[in-house]
Amino acid sequence: MPLPFDHFAASLAYDDLPEEVLAILRRSFLDTMGVAAVGSTTPMSAIARKGALALFGAGTAGSAKMLMDGREASPAGAAMAGAFTVDSIDAHDGTTPCKGHAGSAIFPAMIAMAQAEASQGRALTGLRFAEILAVAYEVSYRAGLVQHATCADYHTSGAWTAVGVAAAGARMLCGNDPEIIRHAAGIGEYHGPRSQMMRCIDFPTNVRDGVGWGAPSGVTAAYLAADGFTGAPALTCEGPGSEPFWEDLGQGWRVVDHTHYKAYPCCRWSHPSVDAVQDLMQEHALSHDMIDSIEIKTFHYATRLAGHEPMTQDEFAYSIAFPVAAMAVRGQIGVSELSEQSLSDPDILRLSRATKLIDDDHFTTISTEKRWAQVTLVLKSGQRIEDAPRTPRGDADMPLSDSEIITKYHRLADPVLGNDRASKIAALSGRFDGLDADELTYLMTLCTNPT
Repeated sequence: MPLPFDHFAASLAYDDLPEEVLAILRRSFLDTMGVAAVGSTTPMSAIARKGALALFGAGTAGSAKMLMDGREASPAGAAMAGAFTVDSIDAHDGTTPCKGHAGSAIFPAMIAMAQAEASQGRALTGLRFAEILAVAYEVSYRAGLVQHATCADYHTSGAWTAVGVAAAGARMLCGNDPEIIRHAAGIGEYHGPRSQMMRCIDFPTNVRDGVGWGAPSGVTAAYLAADGFTGAPALTCEGPGSEPFWEDLGQGWRVVDHTHYKAYPCCRWSHPSVDAVQDLMQEHALSHDMIDSIEIKTFHYATRLAGHEPMTQDEFAYSIAFPVAAMAVRGQIGVSELSEQSLSDPDILRLSRATKLIDDDHFTTISTEKRWAQVTLVLKSGQRIEDAPRTPRGDADMPLSDSEIITKYHRLADPVLGNDRASKIAALSGRFDGLDADELTYLMTLCTNPT
């Protein structure tokens, strides 16, 4: 018999976690904090933190500091501010089959709740925090798979991360009580944001991937369930059609199979094209002024990213043409490419405007577990250089190396936090599950101090 999700969440022990799962949790901790660091510099993050202080003051549940800010709010407020902060830079971990992201909701929410618990004299050890993160990821991913399989609309990650955050949050508050966890998941799902992802892709704004509301919805659900509020069942966990997605729970791990990491701070749908341009430029010793135009065949959703002339960070995040052109011109897509000066770079704009996105039926059909694209560079000489179809680096079968992850982290975090603080976070997050309660509290303080 399959293990019910609530019993899985209630009974999961550290010794049950394969090393592959722990490796993902450590890597995602580091990766997410790097994104949070640079995200804290964005106007979107500043607005979210201001809103959290105005609307979600600390109460009897305990106080939590907002990521990279230091000011205190309620656990729900700190989760909201932190999730918007991470989501403001589209560089965090993701899951291709769910078309979204989990860490951007899970880490802000779980760190906020853990800090609130510590403020009440109930600090967590790293071992216990690892159990809670594993529950949050695994329940989120599977709920997301069910939602995509059973709902007609394409909802943001906030819809299904609210379920995982709620289940893991209830585990943190109430320990091994499956009934409370079950109700928390139902509350989180019911009140979580069913926001339509393609609306933000067609009209990019600060609402992004919905985790800014999914994270506090899950946190709130956990606290409500702990006090007896009812909400079961969560249809993504135990509704009709959900069964195939839960049948190997506790044996197979979607967090291992499906977690990917980004090399660039923009929508992953653009990454195979960006990778292709980087490789073609190097292999053929090209400079950007040799290129007349760029053709990109890809799947339907990706063609709606377009983004030939982005005016804001939001429009850059949900674009393909401009990041591809930026790679051709500068050989990188980093924080500097998000600046206002880069968005008006005439060389990048020339190539971006000359980039054609082609809606390819075959790539649309096969872009389920992976995202496909094929790039052709048309040179001013008339020569056409065509790349083979490819999927992005960073998936489980084409992972970024540890060196690439740590380089990315420092590239994002050091300019904001300084190398000393960034290095301390890197060292501790890489072994967080072995920290005692005081050490884990210190790591979380490093992640929530002002920048």
